[in-house]
Amino acid sequence: MGNIFDTHAHYMKEDFGEDLEKILAELPSKNVGRVLAVGCDIPSSIEEIELAERYDYIYAAAGIHPEHAASLPDYWMSSLEKLLTHKKVVALGEIGLDYHYPEPPRDIQREVFVKQLEMAERFDMPVIIHSRDASADTMEILKEYKPRGVLHCFSGSAETAREVVKLGMYIGFTGVLTFKNSKKAWAACAETPIDRLLLETDCPYMAPVPHRGERSDSSMIAFTAAKMAEIKGVSTEEMIDIARRNGERLFFGKENYDEQF
Repeated sequence: MGNIFDTHAHYMKEDFGEDLEKILAELPSKNVGRVLAVGCDIPSSIEEIELAERYDYIYAAAGIHPEHAASLPDYWMSSLEKLLTHKKVVALGEIGLDYHYPEPPRDIQREVFVKQLEMAERFDMPVIIHSRDASADTMEILKEYKPRGVLHCFSGSAETAREVVKLGMYIGFTGVLTFKNSKKAWAACAETPIDRLLLETDCPYMAPVPHRGERSDSSMIAFTAAKMAEIKGVSTEEMIDIARRNGERLFFGKENYDEQF
């Protein structure tokens, strides 16, 4: 089994079209051993769970992304709770805050975020956090609720990274880490202890150099791992192995690092 664990991917039919099944079938031959397919609302969460049912190496996360916070049906919580009971759902996400645009209203985003953090606590499940242009509010809420989980596609400062780690959480980096103007991400990665780092694609977005601008997939993590390894002073293969173990610890509670999952 491959060593790459892509801890955050979106394999939606609307993004990959007829290529989707071919890409997924080939990933294990490209050193990809685990993928966490992440939902953004109820329909996408269901779609990712259906992929996890068909592919042994795929697991799923179900949750409500902040961009959908103002358009939820009244029954969204009961629907999400039902999805969280599926045997291949290992996290609640992605959830959080996104203040990049004026909508949805920030108070509604915070309300939906908090309800999902409370749900994760009830289900004893790790969370996958999205935070864009909202570091102050995100950190305030996380310090109050103290969930297990990861700040995915991390865009914060080195100082924020320190605060995240103090909470016992993990930090995930995408192909953005390979971009030549990503000094802020490099500093945050350097500040994060190696046992708290996760590798992710956020595919189909954030393809690393030399594939920047292309549609991403989990096999491209090797390029991000190479840059992360350079920052942390280890080999690329070591970085891939360490990040895999970190992801297994968070999402599967796995402590026997020497045994392949």
